[in-house]
Amino acid sequence: MAVWHRRAGKDEIVMNAMRELAWKQPGTYWHCFPEQKQARKAIWNGVNGHTGKRRILEAFPPQLIKRMQDDDMFIELNNGATYQLIGSDRYDSTVGSGPKGVAYSEWALSNPAAWAYHSPMIRESKGFAAFITTPRGNNHAKTMYDRALSNPNWFCEKLSIEETGALSQDDLAEALQEYQDLHGMELGLSFFEQEYLCSFAGAMVGAYFGAEMSKAERAGRLRTVEIDPKYPVHTVWDLGKAVNNPIWCFQVIAGQPRIVDFYRPETDDLEDWVKWLNDKGYHGNDYVPHDILVAEWGTKRTRFDTLKLLGRHPKRIARVSVADGLQAARKTINEAIFHAGDDERGERMQLGVDGLKAYRREWDDELKTFRENPLKDWAEHIGSAFRYLGLSWKDAIPDKAPPPKPKELEYIATATGVIMGNMDVKAAVDAMVRRRREAE
Repeated sequence: MAVWHRRAGKDEIVMNAMRELAWKQPGTYWHCFPEQKQARKAIWNGVNGHTGKRRILEAFPPQLIKRMQDDDMFIELNNGATYQLIGSDRYDSTVGSGPKGVAYSEWALSNPAAWAYHSPMIRESKGFAAFITTPRGNNHAKTMYDRALSNPNWFCEKLSIEETGALSQDDLAEALQEYQDLHGMELGLSFFEQEYLCSFAGAMVGAYFGAEMSKAERAGRLRTVEIDPKYPVHTVWDLGKAVNNPIWCFQVIAGQPRIVDFYRPETDDLEDWVKWLNDKGYHGNDYVPHDILVAEWGTKRTRFDTLKLLGRHPKRIARVSVADGLQAARKTINEAIFHAGDDERGERMQLGVDGLKAYRREWDDELKTFRENPLKDWAEHIGSAFRYLGLSWKDAIPDKAPPPKPKELEYIATATGVIMGNMDVKAAVDAMVRRRREAE
C-alpha cells in the first residue's frame, strides 16, 4: 500500500517492477486503473514529456516483446509472461488463469469491488497485489491504509512532497497558488493537501455526501444494526443491468431510517435479484424510479409488471429534480443509522458506504468548475439509489407499531364458524419446538 504524492512516479515504478518480475517469474500481470480509458490515455498511448517516447515502450522495450494487442492493451513477452492494462470499471471481464500480480493505480478512485473479485485469484496463485494512490478523502483507500499499517503481511508507506523533496518550496508555493486561483482559497487548499501532502482529512473533493457521511461516522451512526423482525425490510432500486442496479435495504423504526443491508446483483436476471431478497426475508415495499414502466426488449411487459408477478410490492417514487433528490438524501443521511460490522451484511454495506463517499460531481476541465450532474463512474448508481431512498423512506413509516407476534398457538372461531389459527405454520412449529426445549 503506497500512498504517495502526485508526480512521485508511482506508475513508472509499477511498470518497471512488473517487467522485472514478469521476466524472472513468468505469469499474468495486470495493471488496473479506475477506468479502462484512463489506462489507455495515461499509459498505453501516453508519451513521456521528458523523453518524447511512449511510456509503455520505455517500460517494456521492443526487444522483450513477442506481440502486442492494441485493442485490449495486452503485451506478451518473449518468455511467455503477459502484462495487461485493465480498468476497475470492467473488472469482471478479467477471466482466465489467475494473475501472478495485480497493481491498482489511483486506488482511491477505483471500484473497491475489483479487489474483492481479484483477491481469490491472487491468493490461489500466491501472488501479490499493490495499491498505489493519492488520498481522496476518508474512503476505502483510507480504510485499507489503516489496516495495512498494523498488518505484518503488508508493506505500507505514505510519502508526502515534504518527505521526498521532489519539488522546491517555490514550486510548492506556485502549485498552491494555482490550485487556489482555479478553485478558490478553501477548495484549492484541499486539493493541494490531498495531492501533495497526502492528507486524508475531509471528504473527497466534489463529493455530494462527503460532509454528511463524515458527520455520521463521528456521531457513531455507522455501527451494528440488527434487523428487527417485527418491522418489514423495504428496498430501494436504481434500474439498470446488474452492477448498475444497486439495492438499498432499510427499515423505519420509531420514525428513523435504519439502513440494514446493501445488494448489488451479480447477474442480469431479475428473478435472481428477487430470489436473493426473498431468501433474506426482505418482503417490504420495493421503491423504484419511473423508468420501471418502460417495456423490456422483446416483450410488452415492464419490470414493474414482472416484479408484481414475482410476488414483490413495487411502488414508484415521485419524480423530482436531481437537486431535490440530493437534498432529500442529505437529510436522510443526517437522520439514519447504517449497519457496519465484520459479518456478511457489513461487508456488503461497506461497498455501499464507500459508494456514498465517492459519489461526486463531474469536473469541467475547461471551465475549471464542477458540473451539476454526477460523474459517471462505479459510485454513480449507488448514490442515485440512495437519492431515491431519501425520497421514499417516509412513505414506509407505519401508522403505528406492529402488534407483537403471538408466542403461543391459539385458535379462534370466526363469525362464519371458520376456525382460524393466530400463527402461520412456521411460527406454530417454532413455538412447539420452543415449548419442547423448555420442557426438557
